[in-house]
Amino acid sequence: MDSASLVAHASLHPQQNLHTVFVYGSLMADEVLRILLKRTPQSSDALLNGYQRLSIKRRVYPAIIPVDSKKVSGKILSGIKDFEMDILDAFEAVEYKRITVEVSLMDGLEKLLAYAYVWGNEKDPNLYGDWDFEEWKRDYLEAYIKRVNKFMKEFEQQTTP
Repeated sequence: MDSASLVAHASLHPQQNLHTVFVYGSLMADEVLRILLKRTPQSSDALLNGYQRLSIKRRVYPAIIPVDSKKVSGKILSGIKDFEMDILDAFEAVEYKRITVEVSLMDGLEKLLAYAYVWGNEKDPNLYGDWDFEEWKRDYLEAYIKRVNKFMKEFEQQTTP
């Protein structure tokens, strides 16, 4: 590509902020990410210390809350664009707050900062027991995909002029 073409190409694709997100529940499923983001971001197994993953009564997805002696296994998603963060923010809804956490990659000693969606009410009486990703995939993924498709259809209608 010549320099004029590079300049034209760059103006069509302005530099975007890229984000890293720690996921620990339904967003660990590539099937869910493909619906929400229209792609499967690069991911790595990761560990979040000082938090606990819990089930939520009458919900099929989990929450995390700060608990000093616990840790949560999940994945970090890399290269998440600003507009994709908007989608994830809307998907996670008001019960969650997005905060910055320090996560450790499972394949080494590297630690990095990432966003995570933490349950807003640490004392919520609806939080209980462990949540298991493999059990969720087996029992709920198929029905959950329908819910995610419905969410995206509504989201796109609200955000399309």
